[in-house]
Amino acid sequence: MRSFDFAPLYRSSVGFDQIANMMDRVLTNDGATPSYPPYNIEKLDNDAYRISIAVAGFSDSDLSVEVREKALIVSARKADGDEAKSYLHRGIATRAFERRFHLADHVQVTGAAHANGMLHIELERQVPEALKPRQIAISSEVKAIEKDVVDAKSVN
Repeated sequence: MRSFDFAPLYRSSVGFDQIANMMDRVLTNDGATPSYPPYNIEKLDNDAYRISIAVAGFSDSDLSVEVREKALIVSARKADGDEAKSYLHRGIATRAFERRFHLADHVQVTGAAHANGMLHIELERQVPEALKPRQIAISSEVKAIEKDVVDAKSVN
């Protein structure tokens, strides 16, 4: 696999290290990406998203959804109650997992629901008013800009 050096990006830019780190993670992916549990990421609207994770066999108390340092961390740990059971076939995986999703700037988790073996996590991009584009009114009058300038003749 090809290796990319992001050193030139670090030398000529400020504040883009998160993008370079993300690209480095994606490009160094060696196929060992965990596939359990399966999940979907849906775009519901321009600024609304939903992550749906298949969590069959887990109860609400077994699941944890946490936002920490611009990352959504979903984890599950099954309570120790299944050792007493004797299975002839066990096809439903209930092993512990932790799945991380990196969140973009201004993306907030607005809710989570667990129903029918699916964990649905709602996300929304909430851009502050100061960062939203705004229209500037154009006036037909030209206003004189007053400067605080001292006349040189009056000083001398």
